[in-house]
Amino acid sequence: MQNYVIRNIQVVNEGRISVNDVLIKHGRIEKIAGDISTDLLTTEINGEGKYLFPGVIDDQVHFREPGLTHKATIYTEAKAAVAGGVTSFMEMPNTIPNALTIELLEDKYRIASQTSLANYSFFMGTSNDNAAEVLKVNELKKDICGVKIFMGASTGNMLVDNYLTLDKVFRESEVLIATHCEDEKIIKANYQRLKNEKGELSPADHPLVRNEEGCFESSLVAIQFAKKYNSRLHILHISTEKELQLFTNLIPLKDKRITAEACVHHLTFSSDDYEQLGYKIKCNPAIKAPHNREAIWKALLDDRIDVIATDHAPHLLNEKEPPYEHAHAGLPLVQHPLQLMLHHHKQGRISLEKIAEKMSHAVADCFDIAERGYIREGYFADLAIVDMNQQMTISKENILYKCGWSPLEGMKLPGTITHTFVNGHLVYGQNGFDESNMGQRLKFNR
Repeated sequence: MQNYVIRNIQVVNEGRISVNDVLIKHGRIEKIAGDISTDLLTTEINGEGKYLFPGVIDDQVHFREPGLTHKATIYTEAKAAVAGGVTSFMEMPNTIPNALTIELLEDKYRIASQTSLANYSFFMGTSNDNAAEVLKVNELKKDICGVKIFMGASTGNMLVDNYLTLDKVFRESEVLIATHCEDEKIIKANYQRLKNEKGELSPADHPLVRNEEGCFESSLVAIQFAKKYNSRLHILHISTEKELQLFTNLIPLKDKRITAEACVHHLTFSSDDYEQLGYKIKCNPAIKAPHNREAIWKALLDDRIDVIATDHAPHLLNEKEPPYEHAHAGLPLVQHPLQLMLHHHKQGRISLEKIAEKMSHAVADCFDIAERGYIREGYFADLAIVDMNQQMTISKENILYKCGWSPLEGMKLPGTITHTFVNGHLVYGQNGFDESNMGQRLKFNR
């Protein structure tokens, strides 16, 4: 394996930025210091003026394989991810077939081991009648990121609304439980009322169908279960101001049993953007009124919200067309989350150190990921080099998703990703991609 030394780079890590050399040897970070001596076989990379981030760990993606490979594959989306500095992902179970058994889950790991340029883990899916199978994950807790429960129906129709099933999983699961929280009865009632009033619904009606109350009531139920059994609960894609009262920043992340995730689209868009982008930004939970976005930002920065993710969920453009009922929910984002957060940094919203914390450090801590998420000696060399002096205009010509589009098209994003290392392998650089090494299965310290 090739060894590297990155010279004179600004290392963004653990709350500070320091100029150092970083030596990568045998896939790991060997040394972080000034003026490191190396042999002639070590490849030098000039990092002067650039920034080194820990590789982004995206804890929520939908890569659509198996069963929906006209939209995406693990190969195509992992390739897009590493081009954006995302070195590890955790993928959701609403593929076809749904990942509702250990055997089906392991099929996804097998595909990833052969095709994914990024490191990977896959959530076990929950249905109303597979609690016994879900709890087999307790025997595999060092090898599987967690259990996913859809408490509101979304793509894949994996709604779990049987309280006996929920009670059993929250009571007995020894791994993290990740939830999609929207109340199905509230959603259906809102939809029927608006349908009766308007006939045809528009994109701007989506946050009225999937409203604040639906999110809050469902999140409240999940938290009540978690508190009842001291379960490890992680609520995904917080989209409302009201939900934020359910989370705390009074204890450190390592001691939290209930954590929360914000997604880049809920930090970037608001309901004001439906007029221009329409169904391109239809997603579940919905992008809502601007005051929700501002509240999510505040909670992210004060640590009530713990991590940032993408909820990358690609569909073909013709699947995003009206009418409302036809337009699929979800948007592709995994190629640009780091650059999007750097855009917010340029606007004065967030520091570089906080970006590294919320996209890497905290994700590793939240899931107890082994030896990743930090730029530390001895850790796997999952790293992204960023040139903040360059910018990139998102266009169909540079989008790598199989679906071929992005809601960010036309945006000028700062901070070109010039190099991405996965397990010390330079998978993406100035010469494009090196696909000679696949990513690894994530391991967990549980």
